[in-house]
Amino acid sequence: MEAQREKRHSCGTICLKYLLLLFNIIFWLAGGAVLAVGVWTLVEKSDYISLLNSSFYSASAYILIAAGVIVIVTGIIGCCATLKEMKSLLIVYLCLLLCIFLLEIIAGVLAYITYQECFPFCYQLDDQLTQNLKVTMQQKYQQPGEESVTQAVDKLQQEFKCCGSHNSSDWIDSVWIQGNERLVPDSCCKTPSDLCGRRDHPSNIYKVEGGCIMKLEEFILSQLYILGAVGIGIAFLQLVGMMFTCCLYQNLKEDPY
Repeated sequence: MEAQREKRHSCGTICLKYLLLLFNIIFWLAGGAVLAVGVWTLVEKSDYISLLNSSFYSASAYILIAAGVIVIVTGIIGCCATLKEMKSLLIVYLCLLLCIFLLEIIAGVLAYITYQECFPFCYQLDDQLTQNLKVTMQQKYQQPGEESVTQAVDKLQQEFKCCGSHNSSDWIDSVWIQGNERLVPDSCCKTPSDLCGRRDHPSNIYKVEGGCIMKLEEFILSQLYILGAVGIGIAFLQLVGMMFTCCLYQNLKEDPY
């Protein structure tokens, strides 16, 4: 009778070990995905987001990177604790899961609340940021020593299919445009080519699609929503891991070390 109980106990422990290992694999993949999104954001998007002179977007990207790294490290600790059947390490793993769970729930809820409060009443970014983008375009575009700004503006207008900060007329007061035969930069054109900016007809440039600031607002708000959803989603995934960890802890024999 005792042997049967011991056998069932061993089978239960082995089953829990495999479930926890499977959870950690999924946890690793989730952490890797979050890390990849953060790195992609900094590499692909930070150049034109920097035109707004705001730390919000870059901060959200760094949060994603930090969360991804922490999740991956925690997953490694969880695998070690599971394979070695060390109760002390399982407690550390459980505490880390609990801390990350609480932080992600708080971050996700705050992001969601901010999104709800911001939309639609603050659908436009702060006036100072909006004005900063306009001034940057007018004063620094195609100016000596401002190659990074020029490249960022061109990429912004082509990727978001927009022209100017509010609209294409913003370029009228541009330092570069005033001494140039173009009416708008060539990057405003629907099919960019050399000197295509000499015509500002809607068939040639992004004139009726709206300014770039509106496109940026939509993009940033969508990223904020995704940030909150990812945080809450991973947090609830951790509930499963904490449940498996508690069950395995109860099933393991006392660690002799």
